[in-house]
Amino acid sequence: MKLFDPRLYLVIGLADCGGRPLGTVLSAAVEGGVTLVQLREKGLDEEAFIQRAREVKALLRPRGVPLIINDSLKVALAVDADGLHVGQSDLSPAQVRAHMGPEAILGVSIGNLEELARTDLTGVDYVGCGPVYGTTTKDDAGSAIGPMGLASVAGKVTLPVVGIGGITVDRLAQLHGCGASGVAVVSAIASAHDPKQAARDLRKAIALSL
Repeated sequence: MKLFDPRLYLVIGLADCGGRPLGTVLSAAVEGGVTLVQLREKGLDEEAFIQRAREVKALLRPRGVPLIINDSLKVALAVDADGLHVGQSDLSPAQVRAHMGPEAILGVSIGNLEELARTDLTGVDYVGCGPVYGTTTKDDAGSAIGPMGLASVAGKVTLPVVGIGGITVDRLAQLHGCGASGVAVVSAIASAHDPKQAARDLRKAIALSL
């Protein structure tokens, strides 16, 4: 089992930061208790994505927080990221594992039991499950599955399951007993006036709810 902590997983890109520098928001979020970071930069070309990923890795590595790259195997390999997260329409987990080796942290998105049934989880380290609630931070997010949908997926796998999509401090109590190992958020931290305090509040709520 790889050593990574999925309790508070921040998915972020510059566009999520409300005009503030990405590094400023990330530093505050990590100080507040973020345990895992996924860099998602859909609007950048590959070269710019690589440069940004290098900057984020330099910020996170001394703090002991792993960097996961969204979708792009080329970017993950170019910056020697700690891992990669893929969706249903991206490379298969087996393809990613073959390129990144056994030490990389590999995550895959699962939206419901039907997607779970057709996904080979061999070599996968965690499942990102959602959207739990409606969200506007991901254009291709499917319909909200709710806490029961999250519980149905978590009950079928032995891997850590991370709930994602519209999760806030106020909603965390609804996830009690769902079997999730953590939650992934975007705007709950990246859009917060005080990302450090937002992360602290989420960590407290996670400790009480999951």
